[in-house]
Order: sequence, then structure tokens, then C-alpha cells
Amino acid sequence: MAFKVFLDVNIILDFILQREGYEQGKTIVSWAEDGKVAGFVSPTVVQICSYWIAKAYGTEKAKEIMATLLAFVRTVDTPHEVVLTALHSSMKDIEDALLYFTALHHGMTHVISQDRAFQKAALPPLPVVSPTDFIDMI
Repeated sequence: MAFKVFLDVNIILDFILQREGYEQGKTIVSWAEDGKVAGFVSPTVVQICSYWIAKAYGTEKAKEIMATLLAFVRTVDTPHEVVLTALHSSMKDIEDALLYFTALHHGMTHVISQDRAFQKAALPPLPVVSPTDFIDMI
């Protein structure tokens, strides 16, 4: 498996809440489920997604959905040193910086996000790409 992808909050929420970008999110989540890519998130992503999914579907359904997702998408932690690196980085969005440097620390090949500002803030060693660009790449 060549691709280790870190999924941003918006990819998961687009898919689960059937928002704009649903089809691309569905494709990427399906690829993770099928083992075509290795999908990763951080506990922060789980927390944010759980909040919005619970608002839409209730707490029990949110737990069920997230448990199903985490059967094939792995969580990776953010060590203290990585948090400090993110906070001292040039990235203006702290959440994006935390996710980005966590993904970089764990050797991801790509971060997938709909967030254009996040894509532009990426450093050369780890691209942040849109789901459409990632799908076209595969």
C-alpha cells in the first residue's frame, strides 16, 4: 500500500453528513475501507466529527458511525513536541497546523482536505490535496 493519507475533518463530515463533496469523501473513505489506501485521523478529528455527527443524528448514532469508521481508519497521536512545533509554525490556523504536523510526524504521504487555505499552507515534504486531486492522482 503506497498511500498513507491523513483525512481532515471536512472529508469525513462531507461524506457522513452528505454535504457538498459527498461523492469524493465517499470514494476516499471506501478506498480506506477496501485497503487501497491507509487512512488515518487524530483524536482531534474524531472529537470534532463526533460533535457535528451527534448534532445531526444524536449521540448513539454518532458513536456507531465513528466506531464503524475507526474499524478501518486508524488514529495516530500527537506527541507534545509535535504540538509545540505546530504552535511555532508559520501556519495561521492552529487546528490545521496540529493536524499537518501530526501527519508529517507519522510519515503520511498526503493530507486530504477541502480547505484551500490549508492546501496553500502545506510544506514541500507533505502535500495537502483536495479529494478530487487525490482521486485523479490514483
